[in-house]
Amino acid sequence: MQLINPITTKNLRGDLFGGITAAIVALPLALAFGVSSGAGAIAGLYGAVCVGLLAALCGGTPSQISGPTGPMTVVMASVFTALIAKYPETGLAMSFTVIMLGGALQILFGVLKLGQYITLIPYTVISGFMSGIGVIIILIEIAPLLGHPNSANVIEALQNFGYFIQNVNPAAMGLGVLTLAIVFLNPKRVNRVIPSPLLALIVCTLVSLFLPEGSQIERIGEIPSGLPSLHWPQFRVQDLKDMVGYSLILAMLGSIDSLLTSLVADNITRTEHDSDRELIGQGIGNMVSGFLGGLPGAGATMRTVINVQAGGKTNLSGIIHGLVLMVIVFGAGPLTATIPHTVLAGILIKVGIDIIDWSFLKRAHKLSVKATGLMYIVLLLTVFVDLITAVAVGVFVANMLTVKKLSDLQQQDVQATTGHHGDHHLPLTAQERQLLQQAMGRILLLRLGGPMSFGAAKSIAQRMGIVEDYDVLILDLEDVPLLGVTASLAIENMVNEALGKRRWVFVVGATGDVKKRLERLELLSRIPVEHQATTRQKALEQAIALLGQLEVHEVITHSGMSEKINENMNLSEPLTAEKEIK
Repeated sequence: MQLINPITTKNLRGDLFGGITAAIVALPLALAFGVSSGAGAIAGLYGAVCVGLLAALCGGTPSQISGPTGPMTVVMASVFTALIAKYPETGLAMSFTVIMLGGALQILFGVLKLGQYITLIPYTVISGFMSGIGVIIILIEIAPLLGHPNSANVIEALQNFGYFIQNVNPAAMGLGVLTLAIVFLNPKRVNRVIPSPLLALIVCTLVSLFLPEGSQIERIGEIPSGLPSLHWPQFRVQDLKDMVGYSLILAMLGSIDSLLTSLVADNITRTEHDSDRELIGQGIGNMVSGFLGGLPGAGATMRTVINVQAGGKTNLSGIIHGLVLMVIVFGAGPLTATIPHTVLAGILIKVGIDIIDWSFLKRAHKLSVKATGLMYIVLLLTVFVDLITAVAVGVFVANMLTVKKLSDLQQQDVQATTGHHGDHHLPLTAQERQLLQQAMGRILLLRLGGPMSFGAAKSIAQRMGIVEDYDVLILDLEDVPLLGVTASLAIENMVNEALGKRRWVFVVGATGDVKKRLERLELLSRIPVEHQATTRQKALEQAIALLGQLEVHEVITHSGMSEKINENMNLSEPLTAEKEIK
């Protein structure tokens, strides 16, 4: 696979407008994410440049714009806080090492072609943790909005909420409220010309310059310009487990975020992305970003949609987006120094509100009570515990609920009857029903339909218990396309029990993968070839014939003439089923 995507200029005008527009939208967000993470505004810009540029060059979604996002920033805020507090001298370098490890894991996901599986997480879980991330952003940005230092800890923010309210900085709160008013109320016509986050950044920063000197407004301060310094990987063996855990969260979250955005891009551009290549591109971008001291990033839905709406269609738009931000990095120091923290907090609160899945929250209770409960569990775990626990619990519970539903459906497709007992709604022909009635309850017909996984094993055992006294077992697998291991073992136990009690066993319609599975279990080798029927009616007719011979045998045995009849009719082998047992 070619690492660098080819660059085409067929859509040069559209890609140029799209890339520049996406960069304008990304600038205030990158600054805000950098400040919110605790690494500084420049880290957000470096992340926007590295991930935005390299994901476009190496990724698998042509129109996608990548960069720092809310979910990734929330995780990194926790990483910076934990590692820097524990290791003041090396904690920052260790945090950037976590970003590099996360990028390496994303590349590994792509190489192992796991992209198609990552987005299989149930929507209720995705909705829950995305909404939880939105709540986290809102809660931790309330402090800077009111003029207080930022906190990456949600619990700490909630505990100090009363203090923040009682000790509001009026000037900071005024700027914050003005920011919120602009980002929420900016008319669509104006928003097409200048995006609301950038407009709020410019207007509110200019207003802050005319405030009285004693206003005590917290500002970004001048950020370094020019080339970034390199951050070589650093780690301590005793903390490697925690670092790998953080990097796994980043890798999973970044992969999910990016691939979901890729699906959005596919829908609006009528194209199809390459999931595995996208993961490799994102991973390369995050590795380089960590090496250069930038935040991790992922596919950004809002910026991608804006890029497409402005005309961007190919990866050239993402490259232009990254180059524009790079130019800004080299000369942005004096321009960004006066930006107030409260303005960035207002912008991020809008981001947090947009991340919350309001559409699903409003309708979830109408769709499913269980799904609604699961979503809120994931949301609360995301806010008050951590993301990986929230996703792990959510996926586990969702899978258990799905398995239960599938098991209930599979149980409906496990049907057994003797003609007199059991299920009377089996799809039998009139001739098949007549043959069963003729057997007078001595034939047990077990029909399986649809894919049979481990959820059907219990039902198979239960249906076998509808009658104890029978002479022939007919196992109908004609409508079974897939036979799981557990279901196969349940069938093996059932057949072994029947053979052990010297009963005849017929297998009907075993073909393809189902037949191969039974052959691997050496189950078919214990059943005579003439008892492996192609149709249910043929098996019933053979069974009726055997029962007729058995009746003759019983009558003659009762009269004391069995030896002579056995010599003449050779009935001893089929009647004792010794051949099947061997």
